[in-house]
Amino acid sequence: MNIGITLLVEILSFGLFIYFFKRVLWGPLMKVMNDRQARIGDGLEAAQQAQQELEAANAEAQRILRESREESASILDQARARTNTMIEEAREEARAEGDRMIERARGEIEQELNRAREELRAQVASLAVVGAERILESSIDEQKHNEMLDKLAAEL
Repeated sequence: MNIGITLLVEILSFGLFIYFFKRVLWGPLMKVMNDRQARIGDGLEAAQQAQQELEAANAEAQRILRESREESASILDQARARTNTMIEEAREEARAEGDRMIERARGEIEQELNRAREELRAQVASLAVVGAERILESSIDEQKHNEMLDKLAAEL
């Protein structure tokens, strides 16, 4: 074979290949390339939008966190104030209960004192009777009688 014919056949074959490639394969290949380029562009745009949404979400999370801290501080302050109020109420109640107990104890002491006075009066009366019996048994001397009554009064 001749090199010229071989070269001519190869050029013709290459031309047919290019024509066939351009007619049949070039359109779908370009469509695939353009679709891929569009998908990559959409992905980049979506990534940028997601980044913006992430920044907005972070800012919102920071705002919510700040509000939560402020609210928890407020709740703690209210709890402390309520605790102090409850402590003061308990102190006042304890003081009032203590005062009531003191008054009851004073009442009981007064009752015991009255009972003791009554017993003492009863004993004085019996001593007076005993003293009168002694006076009557001994002699009726007014001076002795007065001395004995003063003595009895001093004992009481």
